Amino acid sequence: MVTTLSADRLAELQDENAEFALVDTRPEDSFESWHIAGALHFPFGPEEELDGRLEEFRQLVGDAERVITTCAKGISSGNLATQLESATDAYDVQTVDGGMKGWSGVYDHVELDAGDDSLTLVQVQRRAKGCLGYVVGCDETGEAVVVDATGDIDEFEIAAEEAELAITGVIDTHVHADHVSGSRELADRLGVPYYLGERAHERGVEIEFTPLERNEVLEVGERELKAVATPGHTSEMITVLVDDAALLTADTLHVDSVGRTELEFSEDEGERGAKLLYETLHRTLLAEPESLVVCPGHVTVTADGEFEYGAPGESITTTIRAARTGIDLLELDEEAFVDRMADAGEKPSNYEEIIDLNRGVDERAPEDRVELELGPNNCSA
Repeated sequence: MVTTLSADRLAELQDENAEFALVDTRPEDSFESWHIAGALHFPFGPEEELDGRLEEFRQLVGDAERVITTCAKGISSGNLATQLESATDAYDVQTVDGGMKGWSGVYDHVELDAGDDSLTLVQVQRRAKGCLGYVVGCDETGEAVVVDATGDIDEFEIAAEEAELAITGVIDTHVHADHVSGSRELADRLGVPYYLGERAHERGVEIEFTPLERNEVLEVGERELKAVATPGHTSEMITVLVDDAALLTADTLHVDSVGRTELEFSEDEGERGAKLLYETLHRTLLAEPESLVVCPGHVTVTADGEFEYGAPGESITTTIRAARTGIDLLELDEEAFVDRMADAGEKPSNYEEIIDLNRGVDERAPEDRVELELGPNNCSA
């Protein structure tokens, strides 16, 4: 009988540089758009027979003795694993439990150094999607706030518990378009306030929230979190300034790019949003001290499953100075910047439905929410 392997264990094997062949059985278009790093492609249906294809498979995996199969949900990959086990004893075969759906729930927790020993800042990385959320805590009082929680809210509770912090509030920097937010659910579970920028009402958000006014300061123990208005990616976007140590920039400023602007501002291909974002970047964020640590809301995950910057389990941050000097988009004048933002590439999968879920105007079962999120995040311009 074929054994299953958890997605978390697969991630551990990758990190250990273990020897195995990872075989993805999904159709070509699904594989090409988004797959796990190092995966080999062997399209195989949920009821397909291996007859006549064993030599093809052998050529694909080469000398590998251990084979791990995956697909969208673990169905067709489970079929291939079963067929292999019946056809040959040449391989130690396992299949990933839940396939890419399971892989979408793999996380890493990374403690960041913001130059303040009394500040705890944990980056919660979603490995498959590149989503980056945060636990911001005060070591003196043990209080913490979560910023931009994904739907896997247990990960943020665990991260806070590991840091010996108690969550007293949850913030969403904006209405997310690439993933279903878990912030409201986390706040409800813990009985703590849920915050959004004050302009979220103008986005038609129907979920109850506590508005953060422009430059309002939220005290978390001895730490001060300032809600800085940074429109562009969305109209209600805020960046969270943590003391004078770190900027949680969400989809306004990434490590190597900026957020796209046409997902909300679609009527003019993002031109209005691009003008807002240009002003936000040059008059607000880049005016901050050069040494300030920038903590983005995403890192791009390539179609080959690799982080475009850094690696899972490593700190994904930059500084104001490094962003100013290292991101080509920030060197453009306003007209060129606006023109460039009009061509931001393929949009996130199902982004309109995800926005409606995050505004509270649509409701779906948890398993259906995960289905919407599968695929690359595509939030950078």
